[in-house]
Amino acid sequence: MEYSKLGNSDIQVSRLCVGCMSFGDAESNFHAWTLNAEESETLVKRALDLGINFFDTANVYSAGTSEEYLGRAIKNNVARDKVVIATKVYFNEGKLSREAILREIDSSLKRLGTDYVDLYIIHRFDYDTPIEETMEALDSLVKAGKVRALGASAMYGYQFYNMQLAAERNGWTKFVSMQNHYNLLYREDERELIPICKQQNVALTPYSPLAAGRLSRLEWKADTKRSQTDKTAMSKYDSTQESDYGIVLRVNELAQKYGATMTQISLAWQFAKGVISPIIGATKAKYFDDAVGAFNVKLAGEDIAYLEELYVPHKIVGAL
Repeated sequence: MEYSKLGNSDIQVSRLCVGCMSFGDAESNFHAWTLNAEESETLVKRALDLGINFFDTANVYSAGTSEEYLGRAIKNNVARDKVVIATKVYFNEGKLSREAILREIDSSLKRLGTDYVDLYIIHRFDYDTPIEETMEALDSLVKAGKVRALGASAMYGYQFYNMQLAAERNGWTKFVSMQNHYNLLYREDERELIPICKQQNVALTPYSPLAAGRLSRLEWKADTKRSQTDKTAMSKYDSTQESDYGIVLRVNELAQKYGATMTQISLAWQFAKGVISPIIGATKAKYFDDAVGAFNVKLAGEDIAYLEELYVPHKIVGAL
């Protein structure tokens, strides 16, 4: 496993992150394909065995049960200070208001069974709350020791810049990571958001690095419960299947060339683009083993150009 500092923080993270949206009670009506507590713990164990120390969840994943299952698995298998736990706030009553942030962090800590989270991420940009109110509230969590560092997720570049500027002007804690939507089939953030992040040494930890599996196999849709029921993924990718499938074919072509899997080629591309830790959502432990193999693949410049050549502009998906 490879490790890197999370932006300007002193937090050392594995260069693969376990996405815990697949953990949780399926009866919560969040996703039909989530794993129960025992299955979730099996995945956490395998990730730890592989040297992965970075786990990402959110207050809304499976009505909070994702946080509960992750917290339980961590407590049963590893010392708290050996892992990096990230969770999120926004898709809740009050979004990013001060009241909501102070309420939601305490609820998340209780579900996770810990007295602090390493990375607290705002899940989206809140148009209804003044930026200063949000940034001051987040800063207070850091000062209180409930949060070690702050991160942001999908938003427009100007919004992220303005939030960083507000923090800088007032001496508040700035964001050290950006969890945005980024993969070979969706590269819109290369226009503004990613350059801003690189300029400010903000770590890129993108979600959906494999486009919900579409960059890991030749079949656009797989015969799995997730592929058949994940309406969010369908809305992200299916409308552009015709223009995007050629990229999938090229990923497969390079996988053959390097004796690698399509997953490994897709992740090697992310690493070549400066991504610190892509978030791998999995329902089977073997997918982590596959992902770790990406560190053995080094793409040449012409390979990267070949993978990117067919891309056409897409509608914004992620930022609200």
